[in-house]
Amino acid sequence: MIHQRKIGLLRAAIALQGLSLLSIVAEILIESYGDLSIRIPWDYREYVEIAAILGLSTGLIFGFAYIRDLRARNFRVEGQLRVVSGEFHQLLTEHFDQWGLSKSEKDVAYFAIKGLSNHEISDMRGTSEGTIKAQLNAVYKKAGLESRTQLLGYFIEELMASDQDADQR
Repeated sequence: MIHQRKIGLLRAAIALQGLSLLSIVAEILIESYGDLSIRIPWDYREYVEIAAILGLSTGLIFGFAYIRDLRARNFRVEGQLRVVSGEFHQLLTEHFDQWGLSKSEKDVAYFAIKGLSNHEISDMRGTSEGTIKAQLNAVYKKAGLESRTQLLGYFIEELMASDQDADQR
């Protein structure tokens, strides 16, 4: 509700700025190239300039406030992402330990979950692709899975189940 209100105020400020800009541009064009038969009363010009100042000031204030709010939200989201990332790593570690994976198998499984190809993993680890395939097959067997897709799907389901448990609390 508060967020919608802020968005509404920001839109109103932008609209006021747009109208202010149009009136200033129109006044400049009339003064520079305009028809002398168009006479703008002095009080109208003052009102337009006051409205333009108010519009630009309001937009500036709302712009700064919106940027401040976005920065604060970004900071919170980055903090939450660090927590989730740490929890995901902890989840991986717990399952890898339960499955009895060796250090090499854990590394290979971790890289596979990150989306690296067998070739990329073999380059990083300085081993052959055949060794990576054998280690991945050992991971699948110990985990009771059949493929890289199932391995990734397993952890996605675990995270979704964790989210549902958190929502129910």
